Amino acid sequence: MFYYKNTLMLDPNRIRKNPDEVKTALKNRGLSVKLVDDFLLIDGEWRAANVEVDKLRAGQKRLSSPLIVEEARKNKETLRPKEKELAALAAKRGALLEEFPNIPFSDVPVGKSEKDNKVIREKGARPQFSFKPREYMEVDAAKKMIDTERASKVSGSRFGYLVGDAVLLEFALVRLAFEKLVSNGFIPVIPPVMIRPEAYKGMGRLAGDQKEERYYLEKDDIYLVGSSEHTLGPLHMGEVLDEKTLPRRYAGFSTCFRREAGSYGKDTKGILRVHQFDKVEMFSFAKPEDSDNEHKFLLSCQEELMNELELPYRVVEICTGDMGWTDARQYDIEVWLPGQNQYRESHSCSNTTDFQARGISARYKETRDKRQETSYLHMLNATALAIGRILIAIIENYQTEKSAIKVPKALQSYVGKEEIS
Repeated sequence: MFYYKNTLMLDPNRIRKNPDEVKTALKNRGLSVKLVDDFLLIDGEWRAANVEVDKLRAGQKRLSSPLIVEEARKNKETLRPKEKELAALAAKRGALLEEFPNIPFSDVPVGKSEKDNKVIREKGARPQFSFKPREYMEVDAAKKMIDTERASKVSGSRFGYLVGDAVLLEFALVRLAFEKLVSNGFIPVIPPVMIRPEAYKGMGRLAGDQKEERYYLEKDDIYLVGSSEHTLGPLHMGEVLDEKTLPRRYAGFSTCFRREAGSYGKDTKGILRVHQFDKVEMFSFAKPEDSDNEHKFLLSCQEELMNELELPYRVVEICTGDMGWTDARQYDIEVWLPGQNQYRESHSCSNTTDFQARGISARYKETRDKRQETSYLHMLNATALAIGRILIAIIENYQTEKSAIKVPKALQSYVGKEEIS
């Protein structure tokens, strides 16, 4: 069985060479800049201890002759406590480094919260109704395609049964997504929905307050994934890819699990914020110089699907204080929900640069000046379709005065009908 040693997610050299840049990034993310000074102090002690231990180890090899047994014994007695000291420093250094998020690109909007996110563009015409549009649970009240009442009896709050035409809509969405993505060069994958702690940690998904969102099975020492990308990323953990195979694109479908800690109010009554949901996710492994264009490509795939479904949306660039822990740049797509009279997040699209790749040791080899070199990949993830939220958007945008639901043209051949009455 293959085991790998977690590498450090943020390059320590970047902190050493550009401490002011890293401090600015932490400040913009709303984190303490003292972390940089604390790390540099421990890092300096660790490097000095490393040099000392290396010298003692080299001396131990040199003193292996039977003629100098006593000198070797003294050297070994000196070496043991120094090795323990080095191990303690390494643990402190590693723990500090785990507190560093990814460093945002310099042109990412600076802000404290979602209020500071930047709207890039709005697309699609909002539907015009001759009546006051209703929220999705009200539209569905008579149909019971979404049954949270029975689900609460079986599983507790924030679960739901999808029944009848809702199920047909879900698999129509999945089929549409895979047809589009496969035609764009994505490899279809059904990933595991459980992940080992070391792999999850390597993906940066147990850092900060993210751990509170995870379901952990203590007896088995394993987590349930919070998104399909959490196990798509480690697909190439500990591997070295050939540059000729890049970008390597995957489309994964899985059920996902989140605690949704901190969510409250009416969002918890339906299926907007639930503990279990299905999702089609895109994941890409790219060369560093190509990752910015790859990020834009993933965003274009998201928009293509939204345009196919004829759902009005806007693209938002996420500010430094609101972006994900592992992200260097993040876009969200927010879909218009007429029943709620607001935009709500339906997609995210992130470039994590080499941050996650370092965590799981995912690299590629390329030829430079007739020499082969190995470098860390850039890893990117993007929602193709979060099924529950798109179902909500379809119900609200395609509702009729009599609470029927028109089926989007792109899904009619899969669902087998033009309207759900």
